[in-house]
Amino acid sequence: MTFWHVLKTELSEILTNPVVVLTVFGGVIFYSFLYPLPYMHETPREQPIAVINLDNSQISLTLERMVDATPQVNVVMRLPSIADAKKALTDKQIAGFLVIPEHFHKDLLLGQSPTLAFAADASYFLVYGTIVEGISRVSATLGAQVKVNKMLIDGTPLDMASQNYSAFKLNIKPTFNPTMGYIEYVVPAVFILILQQTLVMAIGLQTGTNRSLSGQEQPTSTNLRARLCARVIIFTAFYYVLSAYYFGFSFEFLNVNHLAHMSTLLTLLLPFLLSCCFLGLWLGYLVPRRELVSIVVLVSSMPLVFLAGFVWPVETIPTPLLWVADLSPSTWAIKGFLALNQMGATWQQVAQYWSALWGLTIFWGVFAYLITKRKDRCQFTTKTP
Repeated sequence: MTFWHVLKTELSEILTNPVVVLTVFGGVIFYSFLYPLPYMHETPREQPIAVINLDNSQISLTLERMVDATPQVNVVMRLPSIADAKKALTDKQIAGFLVIPEHFHKDLLLGQSPTLAFAADASYFLVYGTIVEGISRVSATLGAQVKVNKMLIDGTPLDMASQNYSAFKLNIKPTFNPTMGYIEYVVPAVFILILQQTLVMAIGLQTGTNRSLSGQEQPTSTNLRARLCARVIIFTAFYYVLSAYYFGFSFEFLNVNHLAHMSTLLTLLLPFLLSCCFLGLWLGYLVPRRELVSIVVLVSSMPLVFLAGFVWPVETIPTPLLWVADLSPSTWAIKGFLALNQMGATWQQVAQYWSALWGLTIFWGVFAYLITKRKDRCQFTTKTP
């Protein structure tokens, strides 16, 4: 039997396995739209809040209007007391409330710094942070206006007052995340993990299916080596196309910044996909039933996200867990692809990740070979009279 015939046979078996086809094509394409969906609007907007104005001066009413004009919050209630605001917050009518204290205008005229109080449900930290950000910006803007007006009264020219009202100015320029949003920060890394998990699951399911149908695959035969080689080639080719879909269409559709040349990305992809294939082969032979492949992959997904270092700082993760995470191709691939595609790193700067992925390719390739040989030798011994 020629290798070309083996390749066609293996391709036919893969494409006629509905579970594998759904995992490979359905899973990758489905997640490309599903996962970024919660982040499409980047940050929460127009969060409902209440205002308790205990001063009712002209400047406090101006502060109310400025707060309501921010994109982060929307003033939906003006309440007379803090007790009423607490009740509205408990009843989920508002996400928080702002308290403007008495003598707010008087304290500003005296040059004192009045305290604005804000309360919200901090269990929703993203919403809480958005509201605090909006109110803080308004407070800073109002404070700057008061300082400029005071300098004008003291005889300072308008141009000088508008430039020198503060001893320093904060100039924030995001380097690798221009929009300061979650899509550019989270999605590129998670897409790499999705590619790994679906590939490991698919090739593991295919291996488990073949074992359950044939009883044994004769690991010492030339036919088996050719079939496993064909399986790796086919899945690698599939995922080259799906990776190009992620790095091309999906990134353009989501407006994700990408700087690397496609040829460079494809070069880094090769050891990543090969190591994932060998990991899937090893897992397919390790578990006794093919259904367990899906369970193992799904359970490992969330720990791998946090151990990769882009969501949770690696300095706070125990070292033994980092050692375990280093055995996953996604850990090194995420670092390499983020540096290359999102940060504009040169190939020399990511060569260490490329080398690490080739090391994992050899590591998981050896393990896949050993477990294939051992499992099927045991089956052959059992069948021998």
